[in-house]
Amino acid sequence: MVKRFYPLLAGAGILLAVVTVVAAQVGGDSSLDPVSMTISQYAARDEGGAIETAMAVLGLASLALLAGMRALDAPVGGWPARLIGLWSVSLIGAAVVPSGTAWQGDLHGVLSAAAFVSVPAAAIQLVGRLRQDERWKATARPLEWLALASGLGLAAVTYVALPGHGVMIGLVERLLLTAEVAVLGVLAVRLAQLTWGPWLKERMGRERVGDGRAARDFLVHR
Repeated sequence: MVKRFYPLLAGAGILLAVVTVVAAQVGGDSSLDPVSMTISQYAARDEGGAIETAMAVLGLASLALLAGMRALDAPVGGWPARLIGLWSVSLIGAAVVPSGTAWQGDLHGVLSAAAFVSVPAAAIQLVGRLRQDERWKATARPLEWLALASGLGLAAVTYVALPGHGVMIGLVERLLLTAEVAVLGVLAVRLAQLTWGPWLKERMGRERVGDGRAARDFLVHR
């Protein structure tokens, strides 16, 4: 019974985190530029704390996703599980650690880098495994494309951060984050289908049987 809550927690957490981040940046301080500022820089100067909250929620939702996949014996053991766990811990750590001083800003940068690298690496390893599992096979192709997009985004962030002198790094980071959250979203949707699908099918079957019996009883007693 508990495992049915994992996809709900994962899906709701991912959706809440996305909505929170979008709302915070659309309706936030006009002096903050999401195109040129990294997510860590934006969070440090945004006094509302919405970005940190979204990061913590996304980290916890990712842990729920990992727990749900493990509960269904998904082929996520080993490095994929470690990498998703690293992503989750890095996000939660970045949300908890203040970013006011220089060393705190450096720590935010390290945690952000660890998070950004983790999901593409996990997705690349998962593609082959999911393709060989009939239950998860449907997610292999979209995950493959998203892994490619995440890898390209990671390369773009690296280039912009080093020889690119940080030009439009905020935009590139956010595009990379979008691809990585999409990876989690694809896995969460499939987890919900595998967790709730059989239960709903069984429930609907029982209702049909009950309706059939009621109809027969009605005809017999007319």
